[in-house]
Amino acid sequence: MLEERLLLWKFKHGSKDAFRVIYEKYADDLLTLAANLLNDTVGAEDVVQDVFISFVQSVAKFRLRGSLKGYLATCVANRARDYIRGKKRRRIVALSEAEQMTSNVKTPVQLVINSEELQKLNHAMTRLPYEQREAIVLRLHGELKFRQIAELQSVSTKTVLSRYRYGLDKLRLILNGEVRQ
Repeated sequence: MLEERLLLWKFKHGSKDAFRVIYEKYADDLLTLAANLLNDTVGAEDVVQDVFISFVQSVAKFRLRGSLKGYLATCVANRARDYIRGKKRRRIVALSEAEQMTSNVKTPVQLVINSEELQKLNHAMTRLPYEQREAIVLRLHGELKFRQIAELQSVSTKTVLSRYRYGLDKLRLILNGEVRQ
């Protein structure tokens, strides 16, 4: 938290290196978050780029109240919603693109296992209602607290907890093969 505040202070006072550090520190996590919310890597890249552009443009008046990562994750979630509303379509992340973002494969056997697991998880996530998927992704990838997700979704914390729990339960059922298409 202190490191974030120092980087932000340096960035506000003209340090391009501070922005570079902020970008390098959070861009991959934010891209993973956006890709999970959108199921569209091109859209995810656009969303993350838009968030950083807006951040740069508004840094002079920006006041950090929590964690910078949490703030940026919230911005990504909001932009992802706007993107979905604007496009009115969802595409599944191509397996090869998803592997590039999340896979740390060391052997061919691990590649096959990871590919199958990633494909199953990606398919299962797309079958969840958006609100449940968003709650899960923001909690696990965005590392937001349930209270923060509730504020973002304009619902109560209990509603977010329910969405999260029901989403995880449905994922378990889907991944265990108990729910059929």
